[in-house]
Amino acid sequence: MTKLLDINQLKKSFRQPEGGRLVVLDIPEFQIDKGEQVALIGQSGGGKTTLLHLIAGLLSPDQGSIRIAGHEITGLSEQGRDRFRAETIGYVFQTFNLLPAFTAIENVRLGMAFGSGKHQNARAADLLDRVGLKDRFNYRPSQLSVGQQQRVAIARSLAGRPQLLLADEPTANVDPSSADSVLLLIRDTCREEDVSLLTVTHDMQIASSFDRIEKLDEINQVDHTPASSA
Repeated sequence: MTKLLDINQLKKSFRQPEGGRLVVLDIPEFQIDKGEQVALIGQSGGGKTTLLHLIAGLLSPDQGSIRIAGHEITGLSEQGRDRFRAETIGYVFQTFNLLPAFTAIENVRLGMAFGSGKHQNARAADLLDRVGLKDRFNYRPSQLSVGQQQRVAIARSLAGRPQLLLADEPTANVDPSSADSVLLLIRDTCREEDVSLLTVTHDMQIASSFDRIEKLDEINQVDHTPASSA
């Protein structure tokens, strides 16, 4: 299989208020093959979102290598990472991040970096249709249910035809009865689009539907286990 994501010797720390540095991630290696769907499970505060932000180029590591589709992104400028992300990566955020003043179809179009207006409208309409929102094109987020907002966010994340989709706790803000259908929608749409998927979650029930499950505390050499009180 062809590796789509290849991480080596990745480290990330943050400065603490008292001046020291807190190491959050120390990952010797982690890979995802093209077309593969992976669930990464870990406790809250364990570094899952930080890892996704590093892969997406929203953060820079202290050291290490992140190669996506054969491109090393850690040496890119902020502008270079922004452009690469727009061309290669889709992102489903926990909080959806829809713009309230824009309609569903306009929010999806924001996920496209390039293309003519006619092409973008057709692509956005097709994705909204596929996620079950054919009759909600011109609705703003406030006029949509939470589950419908998540579907718009999923459509937007795939609008730019990414090679890799990153999903950060994608079912955390939807009703538990809708969680399975949201996850199935993400996975099925990724298969249709031939997009690799990395989903991070703290919920083993969500992760259990994936063929490949990784535990962050097994690939990350930083121990996030709380110290026991004396």
